Amino acid sequence: MRRVRVDRTVAAWTAAGLLTCVAYPMLGPDTVAAAWVWDVLAAATLVAVLAGVRRNRPELRLAWYAFAGSVFFRMAGDISYDIDLHVLHRDPFPSLADVFYLASCPLLIVSTIMLARRQQMLRDLAGRLDAAIIATGLGLVWWVFVIGPVAADASIPPLERLIGAAYPAFDLLLLALVARLLTRTGRASVSLMLITAGTGAMLISDVAFQLVTVYAPGLDDSISAGWMVGNVLYGAAALHRSTGAAAPPPRSVDQRLGHGRLILLAACTLLVPALLFIEGATGSGEVSWPAIGVGAVLLFLLVLARMSGFVRQIQHQAGQLEDLALHDALTGLPNRRVFEKRLAEAVAAGSPQVAVLDLNGFKDVNDRLGHAVGDRLLTVVAGRLLDALRDGDLVARMGGDEFAVLVPAGSAAVMEQIVGRISSALREPIALDDQDLLVGASIGTADGADTTDGYEVLRRADVAMYAAKQAGERHRRYSPDLDEQAAEEAHLVAELRAALDEAQFRLVYQPVVSLPDHRMVAVEALVRWEHPVRGTVSPAEFLVGAERSGLIVELGERILRNACAQAAEWLRTLGPAAPGRLHVNISDRQLADPGFPALVAAILAETRLSAEHLTLEVTETALMNGGQAVRAIEDLRALGVPVALDDFGTGHSSLGLLQTLPVDVLKVDRSFIASVTQAGRHAVIAAALLQVSDGLGMAAVAEGVETAEQAEELHRLGYRFAQGNLFGEPSAEPRFSGTDVAAVS
Repeated sequence: MRRVRVDRTVAAWTAAGLLTCVAYPMLGPDTVAAAWVWDVLAAATLVAVLAGVRRNRPELRLAWYAFAGSVFFRMAGDISYDIDLHVLHRDPFPSLADVFYLASCPLLIVSTIMLARRQQMLRDLAGRLDAAIIATGLGLVWWVFVIGPVAADASIPPLERLIGAAYPAFDLLLLALVARLLTRTGRASVSLMLITAGTGAMLISDVAFQLVTVYAPGLDDSISAGWMVGNVLYGAAALHRSTGAAAPPPRSVDQRLGHGRLILLAACTLLVPALLFIEGATGSGEVSWPAIGVGAVLLFLLVLARMSGFVRQIQHQAGQLEDLALHDALTGLPNRRVFEKRLAEAVAAGSPQVAVLDLNGFKDVNDRLGHAVGDRLLTVVAGRLLDALRDGDLVARMGGDEFAVLVPAGSAAVMEQIVGRISSALREPIALDDQDLLVGASIGTADGADTTDGYEVLRRADVAMYAAKQAGERHRRYSPDLDEQAAEEAHLVAELRAALDEAQFRLVYQPVVSLPDHRMVAVEALVRWEHPVRGTVSPAEFLVGAERSGLIVELGERILRNACAQAAEWLRTLGPAAPGRLHVNISDRQLADPGFPALVAAILAETRLSAEHLTLEVTETALMNGGQAVRAIEDLRALGVPVALDDFGTGHSSLGLLQTLPVDVLKVDRSFIASVTQAGRHAVIAAALLQVSDGLGMAAVAEGVETAEQAEELHRLGYRFAQGNLFGEPSAEPRFSGTDVAAVS
């Protein structure tokens, strides 16, 4: 629970003042003792205000001294009135007391306005108009029933009428001030709230006194409590520490119409017909036409001004919403909606050029450095794209890390130049969080030839972009054959989905043997697709499509689970004759999934296969960019699962990659093995890779061994393990002849 800090000085003053207010009626009306109590409280209020100014040293001392002057004149009026009444035994009107009372009112209004301006309470037009509507409506009632009758009473001498009308006129100003303070936006300081409450208490007693004087003169002794309470609150306002607090910083003004304020404003505007009804219902025959007419016009103009401001606010907010709806909140670029609209206009006017680009490596930035850095990266990329374009060209963020460029009028050559500038801009490192980030982009371009559909142009560019990404190219321009490829791939993906649902995939296993005895030490699980129409489909025909579509993740999990279950079954039933290690290929997408190591652990636990019996094979291309893939390898090895680098030599191989990657087995690609029996570079490379693997503590496996001569030469070079059709073709039930668990690890 939050503790409220109590100012003891303010609390003591308030308690003493309120006790005085309670004691005053007990002394009896018009007694000398009551007058003394009244005057002492008034003087104490002045002392409290001056003491508060000295104690808190407010910035606007002039305003507080003006406020003290108002308290002084009211005190002087009280003392002067009591001297006339109790010393001189007279009750003149007007008197010196009236001069003091009337002089205090302007000082109170001016000082309060100065203090309110410091609190920034009077700077919003909507709040001022609301206060003016409330003050006008209530002031009209006040004029009709109080000021008007006093000013129009010809039986009263002119000076008395002037003074008598001045009091309710000043009360009308106080009413407007209190209305403005109560309709302020935000939260005022405690000091200003106490002044507002004190002025409200004074105003209530003033209004009650005016009504009593006009309509019930015998009740004037029962309305003094508000004046006394007002003095107490004024003293507390000056003494409170918020008097010397720094002015609050500028803030936005809340111009909303709450239900309570709306009801109050509506009630004030209805006072004009209410007055007409009341004056007509009394049957007096006299209607205050000038006052009611002026009040009606003024209320109409004020309400019109308030509604105009409200309409302008709605229009401004509508403009902001429209801007948000048409622009990307992160980069500030136009969004897909704007791009598609401009593209439709460009297609109708001619043949535009369109480019769609997708960032390469952005997901890795998000995974390694977090989405906040990724967002900043997108913002920098957006700025570079803008700089690379010409005036009149459009770049939009289509979603995620995909952008689109529209050249409303230009040739393929112009678009090629723009693509070149974009590629050059994106090749420059982006410095974020003390590190340089490199991102490239795959770009697809198309034009509006032979079509009047903007969506078709965008689709063509999108197809070309995906073709560029799949081929590892910087840029690809759309051609009709890309649609044929896309259609074939879409058909393949649909068939793959059906094959997964109908369990058309099966596993076969190829031996990994030791040299020179050809003894089986492991098996590699390979997948085959038994198509119901085409028969057995080679992995080369469907794995690329599965990788691109993302179905490889589901297929790879199924392969891993079934292979582990089969290996565990062999170990259980065959014992020492079972293969000691199972090799399973893992796709790039599987390795990029942060949850993959946990999936492997779950499958091992589910199938009850020990981690020492499983080796996962990955490609070097999956590990080139580091990030999540390398972290996955480290997590797998922490589980006790060795990792093999498959088809080494076919990708972006480097000795530095071997030195930094945490792998256990190096599988030398068949392209170096096929001509190992011939003198030449391949034989030299095969021998060198063996030496590198031995030096780094890795086991080397020669892939694709087809002849006995190749096996003999590999053994002569020092290879201990090999794999290929010479030792057995992939089979669902390989022939086991012994095993060595620790052989290939």
